[in-house]
Amino acid sequence: MKKLLYICLALGASLNTLVAELPVADAKAIQGKWSPAKAELAGNPLPDAILKTISLKLDNEKYEVFVGEKPDRGTYTIDPVSKPKSIRITGTEGPNIGKTFPAIYELNGDTLRICYDLSGAKRPAEFKTVAGTQLYLVTYQRKKK
Repeated sequence: MKKLLYICLALGASLNTLVAELPVADAKAIQGKWSPAKAELAGNPLPDAILKTISLKLDNEKYEVFVGEKPDRGTYTIDPVSKPKSIRITGTEGPNIGKTFPAIYELNGDTLRICYDLSGAKRPAEFKTVAGTQLYLVTYQRKKK
C-alpha cells in the first residue's frame, strides 16, 4: 500500500512539473519570424498577392507585423493551458494602437495557426471564420534563418 502511495505521489509531482513547464515551452517555441501560408477573413480567403506582403515577428511577448512597409507593433500574452490555447494581442504602435484582439492559437513545429476576433469582442471558440463576422484565421510558417 505504501509503495502505491509513493508511486501516486511521484506521478502527481511529475504531472505538476509538466503542467508548469507547458507555458514556458510554448512561450519559447512561438517566438520567431513567421509568414502567412494562407488566411481568411469572414469566410473569404485572402489572395496570395496580399499574403506575400505580410510578415510577423514574435519576440519576448512583443509582436511586430508588417503589411507591406507599414508596421503594427504591440504586445501579446499566451495561455497555453486554456482549451483551445489562447493569445491576447494589444496594439501599442501603428494602426491598432489601443486595440486588444482575443485569439486562439495552435502551434505545431514550424506551423502556427491563429484565429483572431478583430472586433475585439470575445475569444474565438474554434479555428474557422464565418461571413458577417470579423474573425481572421491565419496559418503561418516559420521563416528559415
